[in-house]
Amino acid sequence: MKQIMLSAGAIALLAASTACSKKIAAAAPPPPAPVPVQAAPAPAPAKATAVKQAPQTPVQQAVAPAPRSNTMTPQERATLNQILARMEDALFDYDKSTIRADASTALKDDVAVIRDILSNYPNQKLVIEGHADERGSQEYNLALGDRRAHAVEEFLTSMGIPTSQLTLMSYGKERPVCTDENEQCWQRNRRAHLTAAP
Repeated sequence: MKQIMLSAGAIALLAASTACSKKIAAAAPPPPAPVPVQAAPAPAPAKATAVKQAPQTPVQQAVAPAPRSNTMTPQERATLNQILARMEDALFDYDKSTIRADASTALKDDVAVIRDILSNYPNQKLVIEGHADERGSQEYNLALGDRRAHAVEEFLTSMGIPTSQLTLMSYGKERPVCTDENEQCWQRNRRAHLTAAP
């Protein structure tokens, strides 16, 4: 009987030992399981970074100023012509191309507007038109209008306006703003006028 007990004890011990080794073997695999769990979060930050970058791109595009086109839209040209039409012409004395005090004041007032236009549209040129009243020959008035346009060009360049963006044109007596035959009307026609080059 002692032997049966010993045999039964040995079997129980063997069974207990087998059960413990299975428990140990079963306990051993869980440590490798955390390794895949730790590896899985690593891609998540990369995904989060990609999500952060996607919203920044539209914001950066909205903040960055669009490059200005070299050519004006029809609306911009119409606005420019309206601005130039409101500017005061430089008026001249009869048969003279010297800039008077009132013409100097008018041109000084216009310089800031001209500078803004030319800096916003670096490829745009402004035309300085020289005009004369109806008295005198066509040829003489064309030459006089040219001298008046040159006088205004020199004045504007002395105020910092780039010569490369100015063009000169003499119309002589061909484009009067007034057709009455009196000094007041003739004075209005003896002028230099700024327009936008086409």
